[in-house]
Amino acid sequence: MRIILFTGKGGVGKSTVAAGTAALAAAGGQRTLVLSTDAAHSLADAYGCAPGSIGAEPTEVADRLFVQQVDAQLRFEQSWQEIQRYLLSVLDVAGLDPVAAEELTVIPGAEEVLALLELRIQALSGGWDVIVVDCAPTAETLRLLALPEALGWYMHRVLPVERRVVKALRPVLSRAAGVPMPGDTVFDALERLHAELEEVRALLSGPEASVRIVLTPENVVLAEARRSYTMLSLFGYRVDGVVANRVFPADGADDWRAGWVLAQDEVLERVAESFAGLPIWRSPYQPGEPVGVDALAALAADLYDGADPLASTKARGPFSVTTGEHGAVLRLSLPLVSRAEVHLARNGDDLVVTVGSYRRLLTLPSGLARHRIAGARVEQGELQVRFVEDPVDESGR
Repeated sequence: MRIILFTGKGGVGKSTVAAGTAALAAAGGQRTLVLSTDAAHSLADAYGCAPGSIGAEPTEVADRLFVQQVDAQLRFEQSWQEIQRYLLSVLDVAGLDPVAAEELTVIPGAEEVLALLELRIQALSGGWDVIVVDCAPTAETLRLLALPEALGWYMHRVLPVERRVVKALRPVLSRAAGVPMPGDTVFDALERLHAELEEVRALLSGPEASVRIVLTPENVVLAEARRSYTMLSLFGYRVDGVVANRVFPADGADDWRAGWVLAQDEVLERVAESFAGLPIWRSPYQPGEPVGVDALAALAADLYDGADPLASTKARGPFSVTTGEHGAVLRLSLPLVSRAEVHLARNGDDLVVTVGSYRRLLTLPSGLARHRIAGARVEQGELQVRFVEDPVDESGR
């Protein structure tokens, strides 16, 4: 099964490109599902469906092409209800208004998170050859895709200790604090949510999943696309291509359009430099808005120009470790950054990699437990960290 995620700055046309790619895949005989993690669902509008015709279950809009708008409320109740019930009990003791309390217990970005859980359900169903995901704008997507690993750190290191302490001291803490302490059902619900998100991460970082960045030939948009490429790579997601959308055709351009063509050509040169080694597909500026399955499939056919729209890169996983006579080297794909932009730290068995405002904790293989960082460099879009084994003193320490 193939999974393709489309992301990009808001307004660049990623929903149109995602919908077109899905329509083209279905026209090629693939049983295809397209869903959105964007709170502003627009897929039904793109396909020209009547209001209310697309529901919480996959709806067929053309032969082998299905669209789904996630029922966020239903998924929220299934995955968060037990935790919310506990939080409401705490806020009730604090005297907060029930309506305000309910609002406070809804996690920010819940709809996007629940859309990912729906993706997991559909992927595990075995009913699809292709799943196309129309993601939220870039910043929200990056936070979303970083969530499973960030939650994993808490689940593995903090939650077990917290659970034991609360279980042992619950009667004392409840009397002293005057608020109810979380029970096993709350911890179980957190662990269940984490396990489901971990499955999502495994799916999206696997060999049959990839991300495509959609941009328009503008300097501000390109800058964000470059950052997205770096951060997606930091968190172990494969970018397998870039779509340059709304490109002005050079033929027959008047003076006004000729100026736009020249400006776009300059940006497109930098796009080619920034994403060297990746396919860059161009979609010309359309004379009219493409709406409907046929129009979107035609747009995608023109975009990919005979290439397989489902072609998948077979890049290596999130990171790799090789050993040699001079120690071990950890390699992590990290394009478009210099060594000065990368901060490294060691925290027990974790390597902490920080780039800008994003941070990732990489749990090191057990074989590196007695190794220290001996050096690091960024070379040809790859972070390379060299480890050497610490000498063991006579006492065996």
